[in-house]
Amino acid sequence: MSEKKRISARDTALEVLLSVQNANAWSDGSLKRTIAEHQLDSRDAALATRISYGVIQNKALLDYYIGCWCSQKPARLEPVILNILRIGAYQILFMDKIPHRAAVNEAVEMTKRCGRPKAAGMVNAVLRKFVANWMDMPALPQGTTLDYLSVRYSHPKWLVLRLLDILGPEETEVYLKSNNESVPTTIQTNLLKTTAEELEKELRASGITVEKHPWLPNCFEVSGTGDLEHLPAFTEGRFMVQDVAARLVALVAQPTPTDRVLDVCAAPGGKSFALAIDMGDKGDILACDVHAHKLKLVESSAKRLGITSVRTALADGRAHHTAWEEQADLVVTDVPCSGLGIIRKKPDIRYKNPKELAQLPSIQRAILDNAATYVRPGGTLIYSTCTILPEENEQITEEFLAKHSEFTLEPFTLPLPIGACDGHLTLWPQRFNTDGFYICRMKKH
Repeated sequence: MSEKKRISARDTALEVLLSVQNANAWSDGSLKRTIAEHQLDSRDAALATRISYGVIQNKALLDYYIGCWCSQKPARLEPVILNILRIGAYQILFMDKIPHRAAVNEAVEMTKRCGRPKAAGMVNAVLRKFVANWMDMPALPQGTTLDYLSVRYSHPKWLVLRLLDILGPEETEVYLKSNNESVPTTIQTNLLKTTAEELEKELRASGITVEKHPWLPNCFEVSGTGDLEHLPAFTEGRFMVQDVAARLVALVAQPTPTDRVLDVCAAPGGKSFALAIDMGDKGDILACDVHAHKLKLVESSAKRLGITSVRTALADGRAHHTAWEEQADLVVTDVPCSGLGIIRKKPDIRYKNPKELAQLPSIQRAILDNAATYVRPGGTLIYSTCTILPEENEQITEEFLAKHSEFTLEPFTLPLPIGACDGHLTLWPQRFNTDGFYICRMKKH
């Protein structure tokens, strides 16, 4: 036990960064696992999380500056040394409560603990350059807007180029900046178990900082929570964690209490649960997923929330089930996507391989085409993603509508500042402070 306690927040962050770099692990899962293994207290867990996410969010910027003062190019450095330098540099540039001397000394000690004593002098020299110049850092690349934005906000060039095409330079910069800022956690009240007023009172009594969401009823932005999952209000099912954008899917769908609903890519279940709450836990919701272990999570969450109208089924969204043809009043297809709308919560998503992402539209088309066969005449089909790329969003639905004359876009209205929509909507973090998200509502005639 005492041995485990000696593992610091910075050592934990280093372990996470190496697992993300070398083992292609996801930072959020790796963080949760490593923090638990090292038995960090809440303060050290928060520090490890801040450093890990901060380095991932600013990797290109940190590497650019490291390259200014290191005799070797960052790409030539051993991964463990490069990540120690990134951790030290991030603290010096972005964490004003950590003394610069402590950031340098800890990095030098980490280098020795990792069995690289010969590199300690280099680590010390490079980080001392950060300390000496932190108020007046070297100029960033000024060649093109693309070069500057890619380094300044640490997004790959292919993505910045795509965003410049969609948004133009000014809004692209605002979007990239927003991806590197911390955001509060949004929760939805489970109206089957409590009221928004009672939940707010309970959370405040637990020492949680709670703010009513500025425009979405029964939702709150919370911070200072530690681990939300340990709160009685969570374990007893009085709220669920869900971003505003995902919550809006249920508002767009407008289910009635008697509807038969099919959620074809349901895991981890948030949209099914939001629909069930809006339906008063009446009707029937079949939540499908291709992974059995994810369906178990859906079932346990439904139990925690006290929801009985959600059933699960193991099914690939592309595989046709004749028995389901024209049986559903509402079909929700939240398809697998690039996830580029949730970079601010999962910063390493920006580093996904664009060649792999290019394969997604064919999967999305196949799922939507199949799901459409399950909608009864007069029923509703919802298509959604957590990305902002048109090739995964409106290009998919426009192509679908061109091929399926029995479906048309159906307008909907959401709370202001969004308001009336012509049948589909792309949400952007810098516009509505939501995840990046696309929602399309179609009616079958």
